Amino acid sequence: MNAYAVVVFASIVGRVVVGFAADILNLKALRDDLPEEFAGAYDAETYKRSQNYTRTRTRFGLVTSSFDLAVILVFWLAGGFYHLDEVVRSWNWNEILAGLAYIGILVAVRSALSLPFGIYNTFVIEARFGFNKTTAATYVVDIVKAVVLGVLLAGPLLAGILALFQYAGAAAWLFCWLVTALFILFVQFIAPTWIMPLFNKFVPLQEGELRQAILSYARSVDFPLNNILVMDGSRRSTKANAFFTGYGKSRRIALFDTLIQEHSVAGLVAILAHEIGHYRKKHIIQGLAVSILHTGMLFYLLSIFIRQSGLFAAFYLQHSSIYGGLVIFSLLYAPIEMAVSLLIQLHLRRNEFEADRYAAETTKDPDSMIQALKLLSLQNLSNLTPHPLYVFLNYSHPPVLSRIEALRHHAR
Repeated sequence: MNAYAVVVFASIVGRVVVGFAADILNLKALRDDLPEEFAGAYDAETYKRSQNYTRTRTRFGLVTSSFDLAVILVFWLAGGFYHLDEVVRSWNWNEILAGLAYIGILVAVRSALSLPFGIYNTFVIEARFGFNKTTAATYVVDIVKAVVLGVLLAGPLLAGILALFQYAGAAAWLFCWLVTALFILFVQFIAPTWIMPLFNKFVPLQEGELRQAILSYARSVDFPLNNILVMDGSRRSTKANAFFTGYGKSRRIALFDTLIQEHSVAGLVAILAHEIGHYRKKHIIQGLAVSILHTGMLFYLLSIFIRQSGLFAAFYLQHSSIYGGLVIFSLLYAPIEMAVSLLIQLHLRRNEFEADRYAAETTKDPDSMIQALKLLSLQNLSNLTPHPLYVFLNYSHPPVLSRIEALRHHAR
């Protein structure tokens, strides 16, 4: 193994080991006694189910992570990257088509290997705990739609990146950054009106007490709100959520139908206020800016390493290529990616606290936000006592108990 191989091997194995340690600590952090804050929100049976759900998903995650690690190491050490490259080269295609084929085959094989785990998670684990509402037909259609979208959207972007690195010289990374940034903005713009409706049905919230309460709140904070939509989340799961997406005229706030079925009007207004808080605090713009800056850093580093002969030798590749360098760099970049993702998640958790506080202050009803958080955790069987390391590594939202404590602190 050369230096590149050592770094990649250590990062792949190290990331899995750290994940395993966090998972084990998270399981040990489960408590038999219900946290006092949730007395009256959970009964003993539901709390036990939430803990069993955490245990089941964690153990399943350990299995899938172990399988993924074994596959990548066996494929690498058996010369899989080299053999696939030789097969693709034997077709005598140009560099761009060869790159699309090489990366496409790797993605297809990885997706096929992960498919049984996805099926088991959806139709066994989620069904066992009463969440799954997805039919086999819906599951298959979702996969087909995702594949088609990937080919139509990601395919041209990947071809452009390969072409730029092939022909644009030293400035290739800058052009790739610009093209990808425009692509991100384009997808963000079309997603609410073109992509999301391919998977879910969105209908306007009907006239009534809830709509009037939401519109009244929106007027009170001077927030123009035309699109209040209800999404048929119950088509796939009983879990509940709400989200804000889009910009300008495509801006939407969507409430899952499962959310509306279980929450009070005051709780739903608080949840919507939280989503508006993200917008008013510029969290959506911040997230977009961070994503674009992250992409720029990635392309700059890629431009440094993509033609390093040692990188190809580490994976037994006898020919240098843009597409081979792109794939291998994604593995070399893993430690940086993990560090960046931890910083991003830390920022996201702070944003959630800010949005909670905005909702509490503007509705002048922190108790409704607290009750909504409790009910959401109940609907989703959330882990009420996650280990801090697990939160640090995996959570984009703070634990629900931390959010409630922060709301109570601000309400004093």
